[in-house]
Amino acid sequence: MDTATPAVTVALHDGETVVGSSEQVDARRHGELLLPAVDRVLKKAGLRLDAVTGIVVGVGPGPYTGLRVGLVTAATFASALGVPVHGLCTLDGLAYASGIEGPFAVATDARRKEVYWARYEDSRTRVTDAAVDRPADIAERLAGLPVVGAGARLYPEAFPDARDPEHQSAAALAALAAERLAAGGEGFLDPRPMYLRRPDAQVPKNYKVVTPK
Repeated sequence: MDTATPAVTVALHDGETVVGSSEQVDARRHGELLLPAVDRVLKKAGLRLDAVTGIVVGVGPGPYTGLRVGLVTAATFASALGVPVHGLCTLDGLAYASGIEGPFAVATDARRKEVYWARYEDSRTRVTDAAVDRPADIAERLAGLPVVGAGARLYPEAFPDARDPEHQSAAALAALAAERLAAGGEGFLDPRPMYLRRPDAQVPKNYKVVTPK
């Protein structure tokens, strides 16, 4: 599952292929959409939640609230079922889904006129850490490269060679995880949120103290 972007996406993988998936794009309803999507995917496959033997979750980068929905849900399922939870960079899922076999980048919307981004050698190999920057500040560094994701669509002047997919797919994330598990389980991250910057909501520094008279 992944809720780090406007896409609320869930998939079920049997170790060989994706047997069910759901993608809904709604940046404001992650909490409302995720659990019904899990239930829907399981029902389509004719399975119960207790058939799941592992959880894969996108850890971001992403905005604070939406990202936490997926991570908390994944941790809760893993604890209840007694199964492992594996974290993957959300950008890696988009890269894998692109199928591009040459240098490119992935960029998602970070709001505040910024993008979350990383460079890739191919669809399975990230060569930079995920970062957050203004498109104009990285346009020269990514000049000539295809750029996958919604960030490229939002800023065509900085990323003229925009490529699909625009949104995250848990089916791609699950397929990538299955490959890594089959290869020995390397390349996973701790299932902790990758924010890259502080949340918008913060405690005021100079708030007024009210005391009883």
